[in-house]
Amino acid sequence: MIDLTTLAAYGAVVLGFVFIPGPATLLTIARATSSGTKVGIATGVGIAAGDVIHTFMAIVGISAIIATSALLFSIIKYIGAAYLVYLGIRAILERTPANLTAGALPISAGKAFRQAILAEVLNPKTALFFLAFLPQFVVPENGSVMLQLTMLGILFVLLGLVSTVVFAVCAGGLGNFLRRNPAVQKWQGKVVGGIYCALGARLALQER
Repeated sequence: MIDLTTLAAYGAVVLGFVFIPGPATLLTIARATSSGTKVGIATGVGIAAGDVIHTFMAIVGISAIIATSALLFSIIKYIGAAYLVYLGIRAILERTPANLTAGALPISAGKAFRQAILAEVLNPKTALFFLAFLPQFVVPENGSVMLQLTMLGILFVLLGLVSTVVFAVCAGGLGNFLRRNPAVQKWQGKVVGGIYCALGARLALQER
């Protein structure tokens, strides 16, 4: 079992990390602004689900394989980057529905959830982060290493989910206001698409 001092230190570090705007935050904000709070929260939940998968991979050692294989890292990186750019281009080319203010949204919560899982899982940097970060707070003398890694991973996922939900609610409220403006509606998809393309380019250019 993890001692309270280590747990408190870990929680403080993770809180600082998850509330600093990063790719996950930008994805959530983009979805919430363009499609509403519900879709933004679904995106955050999808990212959390992706992080659960990364936690599992770190525990069983799959992330270690990615860390030591330059080819595998590059393959996953470019697939993830291509997927984000694909989402961005779709958002840029997609025409805004005429009845958007009447309740129709560009994307459903379920679809946003699935896309967020895939985008998060296909980010090898996240896999390496879990592999490098979680073990720093593991104390073998405190019992099962696997149990400690699991607890740390779950705590990270929960705090990350709180963060994305907060950003989704704030961005969703702003989005409701923006979607009532026809001029904003016209350019909103292009801005959101640009964010996705930028994130894809960032992923493609980053090194191990």
